[in-house]
Amino acid sequence: MKDINECRDRLHGIFNITVTPFDAQGEIDFAALRENIERAISLGYDGILIGGTYGEFPVMSLAERRELFREVMDCVQDRIPVMLCSASSDPREARELTALAGDLGGLPMVTAPYVSEITDGQILAYFQEIAPLSRTGILVYNAPGIGITLSPSLLEQLAEVPGVVGIKQGDLNPTAIDRIANRLRGKLRLFCASDLAFLGPMMAGFDGISSTNSCALPELVIATYRAVEKGDASTARDLHQLWYDYRALARQHGQPQLVKAAMALRGFNGGTVRAPLKPVSADAVAALTRVMQQLASDARSGVTLAK
Repeated sequence: MKDINECRDRLHGIFNITVTPFDAQGEIDFAALRENIERAISLGYDGILIGGTYGEFPVMSLAERRELFREVMDCVQDRIPVMLCSASSDPREARELTALAGDLGGLPMVTAPYVSEITDGQILAYFQEIAPLSRTGILVYNAPGIGITLSPSLLEQLAEVPGVVGIKQGDLNPTAIDRIANRLRGKLRLFCASDLAFLGPMMAGFDGISSTNSCALPELVIATYRAVEKGDASTARDLHQLWYDYRALARQHGQPQLVKAAMALRGFNGGTVRAPLKPVSADAVAALTRVMQQLASDARSGVTLAK
C-alpha cells in the first residue's frame, strides 16, 4: 500500500493473524512462515496480521522484528494488505517500527503504551505523535490483554487524530461494541480483535475481524466469516457452533499455544512457542486431538488431519 488513502480503501474483511513459527532452537522459521502466509492467501483471506500479541512480539528483539517485517512484505508483494504490529513498551522502538512498517507498505498496528497509571490525555498525545510517522496511517489496537482498556470516549477522540485509519477492538463488552459501531462506523475502519466471539461485532456493523485460530482452522473460520458478510446469519451461526469445543480449549490453554498444537495435527508448520510460553501439555493435546477428529468428521468444517 502506497499511502493512507489506499490503506483505507483496502482495509476490510477477514485478516489471518499469522503465528510466528519458532524452531527447536528458538529461531524464527521463515520458510514455515511463508508457507502459512501462502495458505492464507490461497484460501482467499483479505489480509494478514504479523507480529501481534499472538505473534509473540513481546519476546522478540527489535532486530528480529525488523527482519520479520521485511521478510513478510517481500513474501506478500502487495497481493493483500498486511498489518504489522509495531507496538512496544519502549516508545522509541514503537516509533522506529511504525515508520518502517509504513515505509514497507504495511499498516502499523499500535497499542497504547503499557505503563502503569498512564492517563487518557497521555495516551491521546502518544497516538498524536505516532500517527504521522507512517505514510499508510496507523491502526489503534485496543488490547485489554496488555492491562489497558481504551474507553469508547477515548476511542472517539483517537478517531479524530489525523493518520488513524482504524481501530482493532479487543474489548468485546456489548455496550462498548454498540457505542463504537454507532458512533465511529464510517469514520474509520472497525475490526473485531477476537474470532472467538465475532458474530456480534460484525452484525453491529464492524468492517472486519482478525483471526488467530484461522491458522489452524482456515477453511472453517473463513466460511463462517463469508456467511456473515453475505447476511446469512443462520449459516454463520451453525458454522461458528461447529468449533465451540475447540474455542473452549483455546480459552483454557491459551493462544497461540493451542493454535500451534492444532496446526501440527493438520500437518501445518506453526513451530513452537517461545518462553515464557510453553507448549500445551500431553493431556491438552489429547483433548485437542479428540476435538479435531470430531471436526474432521463433519464435511462442513473443511478440516482434514495429517496422516
